[in-house]
Amino acid sequence: MTGEPAKPTTESPKPTNPVSPVVSQKSSLRLKKIFGRLFGISAVLTALALSFLTWWELDIRPRTDDAYLRANIVGIAANVSGYITELAVVDNQKVSVGDLLFRVDVRPYQAELDFAIANLGYVDLEIQALKDAIAQREADIVNAEAVALYNVQYLARIEPLLPKQFVTPDQVDAAKRNVRSSEAMVLQSKAALSQAKANLGQIGDVNVRRARAQATVVEKQLNVGYCEVRSSVNGYVTNFNSSVGQFAQMGVQVFALVDTSSWYLLANYQETDIRMIEPGMNVAVYLMAYPRIHFHGVVQGIGWALYDPNQGSNGVLPTVSPTLDWVRLAQRFPVRIVMDPSQDAHPYRMGATATAIVESNRRREVPDILKPLLPDALESWLNTLATPPAPMPDSPGR
Repeated sequence: MTGEPAKPTTESPKPTNPVSPVVSQKSSLRLKKIFGRLFGISAVLTALALSFLTWWELDIRPRTDDAYLRANIVGIAANVSGYITELAVVDNQKVSVGDLLFRVDVRPYQAELDFAIANLGYVDLEIQALKDAIAQREADIVNAEAVALYNVQYLARIEPLLPKQFVTPDQVDAAKRNVRSSEAMVLQSKAALSQAKANLGQIGDVNVRRARAQATVVEKQLNVGYCEVRSSVNGYVTNFNSSVGQFAQMGVQVFALVDTSSWYLLANYQETDIRMIEPGMNVAVYLMAYPRIHFHGVVQGIGWALYDPNQGSNGVLPTVSPTLDWVRLAQRFPVRIVMDPSQDAHPYRMGATATAIVESNRRREVPDILKPLLPDALESWLNTLATPPAPMPDSPGR
């Protein structure tokens, strides 16, 4: 034996895991590919399912975001011209039927009314004078007829005396002239009576002279009343840019009122959807101003025409502009939806943006593009649920 110490061994311990790192990485990649494919397939299937469900929902409940709240606008104008002496409202003020809006200077119209009333009294005096004249003309006729009768009788008495020369021919001729003259006086008196009655203007129980004067008084009374312009609707003042001293021209709008008695929605639906919509259907409405509030409306009707630049009917027919010009899109037709009365907590505002969802309770048949993707049994079941749209009414000339 030598005296040298023993050398320690340098061998490393053998690994306990028999799988190499390369094999482990390959398995991890394989699992990732499997999960990726499964995720991709599930995403596609989910997208198809959601697309089908979306179509299924939109098919029975046509909806549009191209909808705007509307109300009738009443233009406020004076029926008479004059300077505004009083303004009783301000912009955006709420008014009720009969509320005073503004006054026009009443003085010139009051003066015309006073003159018309005085003229009516003068006409009454004229009528009385004409009645007296008629009575006088009737008396003249009685007198003329009496004179004519006397002259006729006198001629009858003296004419037989002429052959016996108890009277001269001149006396007979004078008697004949008196008869003709008295007959002419009777005709003249009757003509004067007719003229007097015509001047009186009496037709039946109505005297046209007085009726004309009375109508003038009523007209002037209306003009005095028109100097106070009052609201004819319940609503809100809008487009108010007036002041005291402004000249109000007759028939020219001073400002406007939003009539709050009736609100409606103009919802533009695609022409592929309007066959599923009928008057009387309920509509769920959501206003952008109150996104969580559900409003209700009823379909009143569907527009039958749109503005065509080739027809030259702008301003008469509604205009719905397409969103793109280079893509052939389905045209949109306005559907008028009558809204429930406005709520005090959530008042309506004209022009508000809305979403309208029609509860049509109708379905189309399964589109041809989806039939290859559905089993025959499912397709048959879906078609049994479909309610075909009612045919569009034919025009009388068709």
